[in-house]
Amino acid sequence: MANTQGPQGNYDPAGSTQMFRAFVDEAPQAQQQQAASSGPRIGLIVGIVVAVAVVAAVAWLALK
Repeated sequence: MANTQGPQGNYDPAGSTQMFRAFVDEAPQAQQQQAASSGPRIGLIVGIVVAVAVVAAVAWLALK
């Protein structure tokens, strides 16, 4: 079977392992950043819903 990884004698499996570990270590950080950026969005949505409810309550009391 032929070595398809590159020129014979230049293949370094430790280099591939190091790159894979760096990729795996970066993946959770990306997920944490996405979760952190979704936090303010949830607060904004809740704030808008509360504001609409307050306006609706004031309008209902005014027309009552």
